[in-house]
Amino acid sequence: MADRPARRKPQLNRATVVRTGRLTPHMVRVVLGGESLAGLAVGEYTDHYIKLLFPVEGVAYPEPFDLEVIRRDLPREQWPRTRTYTVRRWDPEARELTVDFVIHGDEGLAGPWAARVQPGEQVLFSGPGGAYAPDPAADWHLLAGDESALPAIAASLERIPDGVPVHAFVEVAGPEEQQELAAPPGAKVVWLHRGAARVGDALVAAVRELDFPKGEVHAFVHGEAGFVKELRRHLRIEREVPRERLSISGYWRRGHDEDGWQASKREWNQQVEAEQEAPAATSALGLR
Repeated sequence: MADRPARRKPQLNRATVVRTGRLTPHMVRVVLGGESLAGLAVGEYTDHYIKLLFPVEGVAYPEPFDLEVIRRDLPREQWPRTRTYTVRRWDPEARELTVDFVIHGDEGLAGPWAARVQPGEQVLFSGPGGAYAPDPAADWHLLAGDESALPAIAASLERIPDGVPVHAFVEVAGPEEQQELAAPPGAKVVWLHRGAARVGDALVAAVRELDFPKGEVHAFVHGEAGFVKELRRHLRIEREVPRERLSISGYWRRGHDEDGWQASKREWNQQVEAEQEAPAATSALGLR
């Protein structure tokens, strides 16, 4: 058996909150800055993400802050909590990183922090990571997601060349949660208002009802894991979109915080792929 490559040490960044602002009743924007962000590797992808670190109250951490030392020397319950957020925008000249947060009152960890944090406060994060950017050679683009995917959808719309057909579906709680998005001419951006319905139901229906344009699609579908699973099956099996033309994953899952979801996500994804890839292969062979 070949040796696995050594796990890379996470890149830690210390930033300062430059300013904050409320975009909608349930979304807050936090802009991070500082000299330490010079040369941050952001720009290749439109779904770049960072992992914010939230210290456990009452725990003294070593200085300089070192995650490897903390995980080696402290019990797991004292490790900083991590929360993953998409980078909305990066300004390399101003060294400013913009991150948008969905908030639900006092629920959760990062949302309440974003709602109360003040300019001048310090924050640690690891990253950035990322994997998706709109393929400029695609014949058309499909973007679909809930609030958690909105920053990546907004960044993707800004990257798609003029004249290329785009169908973007964004599900939010209601009209008060809509935002002004910069989109290429001809792009069709549809806001879906969830109301009291289950997260993702409107998205699944909208994509199912879409009359797909001709040509090769590049699709980005992210958000709550339940509807992502439904749309992955629809796109892979019913629409026969090749796997390599899809960026599709659950950002979160109903009933789980990020710690619980991340702990089970790999196994969940493997199970979904096993369920869906086998029927797709059977269909491709013309078998029933």
